[in-house]
Amino acid sequence: MGNRLEGKVAIVTGGGAGIGEAICKKFAKEGASVVVAGLPDDPVEAVAKEIMQEGGTAIHFTGDLSLWPVAQSCVDLAVKQYGKLDILINNAGVFVETNYLTDYSEESFDYMMKNNVKTTFLMSKAALPQLQKTKGNIVSAGSEAGVLGIPQNAPYGGTKGFVIAFTKGLAAEQAAYGVRCNVVGPGPIDTAWTHKELGPMDAKMEKLNKQANLTGRRGTPEEVANVYLFLASDEASFVTGAHYMVDGGITIAKGPAGEEADSSFKQEPTGELNLQHSMEGHTSIRKES
Repeated sequence: MGNRLEGKVAIVTGGGAGIGEAICKKFAKEGASVVVAGLPDDPVEAVAKEIMQEGGTAIHFTGDLSLWPVAQSCVDLAVKQYGKLDILINNAGVFVETNYLTDYSEESFDYMMKNNVKTTFLMSKAALPQLQKTKGNIVSAGSEAGVLGIPQNAPYGGTKGFVIAFTKGLAAEQAAYGVRCNVVGPGPIDTAWTHKELGPMDAKMEKLNKQANLTGRRGTPEEVANVYLFLASDEASFVTGAHYMVDGGITIAKGPAGEEADSSFKQEPTGELNLQHSMEGHTSIRKES
């Protein structure tokens, strides 16, 4: 285990699957006490138990974080359990439909606004009084979609565009309190979202996601978690208001660049985290209980 987050307390929303699981386990390996937060049908309890089994410190929290009392309760749990809060990771979000806007469902739009936008807003609002006390920081989940805009994903990109602008505004506002705020912008990552069998992408979109970045493959959840770790740590003390792309170069690629990628680029790194839930998480509209 490392010590880059030794003594720190972190809440990770959407912590039960995909990138969120990797963030939770990476932070725990680096010494943080982690609150693994997510919806009731997310495997947040399993992730917390797996962290404990590997010698880390974690508890879980389940609830709809787009509701103010629930968001406040999540922050209150962290402070009650660990005495403070140093880091908020706004990773929670959904990606539930790919469609032309003329056919895009209002239900999917509302569901994304609730889980991608309102959760980020409310969790930041709830956490800031505690983060101001510890001179802590917020790292939120942007996306290449929030920068480029993506056909058949226009509403999703819109929600991520909000997160990017919101976080930059928050960074400028919260500098007066010593709180840093940054965004991580993943490209196509090897989770349920980017597999046609498990998420809303069709075969063509899945193929293009690999071809259109400079590595010719999906990124791994751990590769994204590595960047979250840097931004959340004191090593990033001079970084605020930034949007760090973790996209394999997809935002600068021109044409099917992945077809020309060196074979060393196309090989996913092994990593060190014991990830069990990369192919889980919300890829359809499901009722929370």
